[in-house]
Formats: sequence, C-alpha cells, structure tokens
Amino acid sequence: MQTKTFYRFSKTLIFNFLLLFLFTKTTAQPPLVATSAFDYLTTEEGAALTLELDLTDLINNKNTKTYFPGSLTMSDGKMLKVEVRSRGKFRRRTCDIPPLKLKFSKKELRTKGLDTLNEIKLVVPCFDDPRGEDLLLREYVAYRMFERLSPYSVRARLVKVTFRDKHVEEAKRPVYCLLVEHEEQVAARLKGQIVEEYGLKADTLQMEQGAMTALFEYMIGNTDWGLADARNVYLFKSAPGEKIHLIPFDFDFAGLVNAPYATPKAELKLKNVRERHLLAEGIPNAALKQAAEKFKGAQAELLALCNAAFLSKNTAKDMTRYIESFFQSIDNLPLPTEKGKGDLR
Repeated sequence: MQTKTFYRFSKTLIFNFLLLFLFTKTTAQPPLVATSAFDYLTTEEGAALTLELDLTDLINNKNTKTYFPGSLTMSDGKMLKVEVRSRGKFRRRTCDIPPLKLKFSKKELRTKGLDTLNEIKLVVPCFDDPRGEDLLLREYVAYRMFERLSPYSVRARLVKVTFRDKHVEEAKRPVYCLLVEHEEQVAARLKGQIVEEYGLKADTLQMEQGAMTALFEYMIGNTDWGLADARNVYLFKSAPGEKIHLIPFDFDFAGLVNAPYATPKAELKLKNVRERHLLAEGIPNAALKQAAEKFKGAQAELLALCNAAFLSKNTAKDMTRYIESFFQSIDNLPLPTEKGKGDLR
C-alpha cells in the first residue's frame, strides 16, 4: 500500500515538475527592449513635430542652463511633455536659435512603454532663413555618411519642426531640424559606456575605428576635432579594459557644410575649411590604408547621400563635387610620418 502511494506521489511530482519546466521555457524569454523616445519620434525621415514653449524667454536666457516647460506633438496628435534648455558653446553664442536639449518625463515615457533614457539633442538651423536650413541639411548628410561607414556612430534623424512660441502666441514656419542621440542613448544602444580620458596613447585605441574616424573627418574637411582632448568625439568602451572606439559628432565646421562662421584649426594654417588636412598622428599608415579601401567600397552610397531629395540642386552638386575630390586623391593620402606614433594629437 505504501509503495503504491509513494509511486502515485512520485508521478504527480514529476508531472508537476515537467509542467513547471515547460512553462518556464515558454515564458522566460529575453525581455523586449523598450522603444526609445528617439525612435518613437523618428519613425520616418522628416517626421513632422510641433514644439510649443516660451521660445522668446529661452532665447533671452540662452546662456543659462534654465529649463523651460513645453510639449512636443507628433503629426498623429500624440504628445509628450518636455523640458527644454539651450546647450552647446559656439552655436549657442552665434545662432539665432541655439541648439537645444529636450528632457522628457521618465514617468510619462514609462507609461507609454518607452525606455527611460530621457534626453535628446535638437539641432536647429543656425540662421532663421533658407541658408540656415541648407547648412543643417549638409550636416545631416555628414552624420548619415558616418553611420553608413561604422556601427559605432551617433544617430541623427531629420525632422520638420513647427515652433509655437507661447510668449507671443504665434507659430514659426516649419523648419528642418536634427534630432541627435544623447551620449547615454549611444552607449545604451552599443551596450557599453562613454568614458572620459585625456592625453590618449595609441595603444588605448581601437585602430580600425580610429582610422575610419580620422579619414572620415578628412573626407568632409573637418579639423574641429581632436583625440588628445577628446574634442567632438565620444570615447566608447564596450567593457572595462577594452580598446576605445572613437565616435565623432558635431560637423558644422566641416568643409562639406561650409558654414560662413566656420574656420579651420588655427595652428594648421589652412586658408579655409574647404582645404583638407589629415589629423591622424599615432594611427598607423596601414590602418589608414585599410580604412581607405572601405571608403572606396562605400563610394557610391556616400555620393548618393549627397543627392538626397531634400537637398537643393546647387547644394547636391556642391557636396558631390567635394566628396568626389576626396575619392580622386584617396590613393595619395598625405599620410603622417610614423615616428613618435605613441602620441595622439
């Protein structure tokens, strides 16, 4: 009698264990990654957004870190509350409307099923005229070019924003702007972290990415960046002890953009930003030549980006010629001498 009871108990226990195992196997899937606010707002290129805030007050206080309350409404009527402040250095001083930082409520993001990385950069045309919009579109092409060349890149997406200024109760004409990933979003997407290090040595750098970055900056005619002082580049590590991946951003001083306020790095003694100079001290020539081969493989796509539908014919022609001039000389790069290659300048 006891043997039968024990047998029935054992069968029941095994059956329940199997049910539990099968249930766990079917339900314990990796959690779905929540959509970011950045992706939520940029489901299509040139997505229409309305940003309502006291824009006049923000501009009058652009040299402070004061946040101003506002709302961001999508074309389908969905709305997110947002706090907005000015950011940046040169463009904050120079532009009619400074670059902006958008800060969303983490609670509201969570309610909408979005992840809680709640900061996004918004680049606004520097000048309140067609020229300002043209310069911004040129910079957007530069962002998309590097995104084509490397997964270790900052994503920028084109949006068309109507600014509704509550101070004067009127709306400005819609203008193209750029939504640009905040560094925390970049680090989360790439599954690592942005670090702060200065006086970098060559052996700390992931050379393939370093060469791609240096050659890209040369292609677009940008000298407004630096390795030793981490100027306009994020230093990304996938894990502690790993090599550093350079991730460039901010391209408004590039010759490809050709902004009227842009100047080349003073010590290089270049005539203007359209004149190229390869900043690649510490990066082996072999890595630069390998990068050049990858650029050649992407040539058609890079030139296609110069002919995007949102660009004027004159702008498309100018950008195409500038990039073509890079490819015409790619086999004769002004490679740096390799003595003293331990330092990155």
